[in-house]
Amino acid sequence: MATAPKVWFITGSSKGFGRIWTEAALGRGDQVVATARNPKTLDDLVARYPKTMLPLALDVTQEEAVRATVARAHAHFGRLDVVINNAGFGLFGTVEEVTVEQARAQMETNFFGPLWVTKAVLPILREQRSGHVIQVSSIGGVNAFPTLAMYHASKWALEGFSQALAAEVEEFGIHVTLVEPTGYETDWNGPSSVKASPLPFYDGIRARLAQFFGPVRGRARGNPRATGAAILKVVDAKKPPLRIFFGSGPLEMMKSEYAQRIATWEEWNEVSQEAHGSTAEK
Repeated sequence: MATAPKVWFITGSSKGFGRIWTEAALGRGDQVVATARNPKTLDDLVARYPKTMLPLALDVTQEEAVRATVARAHAHFGRLDVVINNAGFGLFGTVEEVTVEQARAQMETNFFGPLWVTKAVLPILREQRSGHVIQVSSIGGVNAFPTLAMYHASKWALEGFSQALAAEVEEFGIHVTLVEPTGYETDWNGPSSVKASPLPFYDGIRARLAQFFGPVRGRARGNPRATGAAILKVVDAKKPPLRIFFGSGPLEMMKSEYAQRIATWEEWNEVSQEAHGSTAEK
């Protein structure tokens, strides 16, 4: 039985995953509100899908603009079914190298942007008693590496609030999914990224990282186009996952990471129990 077309609201639609997922949704007959800082980058899609594509300008760091844009999207199509918080960028630099302005900009886009969009759509989804919020996290949302501390901070924050959100809205028929991609051939670490001014003290860690990740970079990175079919399976699932990796490699990495965490917690459990204290103590 054919299902009714879904209405999507996607941030960061001009390139990368946002563009690919916009095309995937439109290509199967769904309706898409595609937002970007410069919606002119979407003119070719508007020409191909004039009735099902609505391009809107949006800077996700501007809360008032987010609310107005969501309201306009809802008024245009009458509902929202899939909301994807995709807008974001990478910030490269050690904790000491990153400036206050860079750190704030990272959090404003990668964390507060999704927060403002999520808060704006929740009343609509709650009234519908349906909807699916998809947060584009990263393998960097569940693990951390040197020289990406602020990026990790933004994605770990996104992971935490989204897990709590999922429990808060489940009774309203709203699903939440964190998509955690591995390395893909996108410009996340290219033109879209920001790099802090390097300090010579950290040349050693950068050299060790380059040596460590050299073999990884030598392997084929993920093909972003393949994520189009994958995202459709996620949004069409009756019981979508809270978390899903996109790409090969993260599952093995996280099995090792969590094994190390559990081993450390167990090793220090005696101290942990000591720190609990006794109810008899004053």
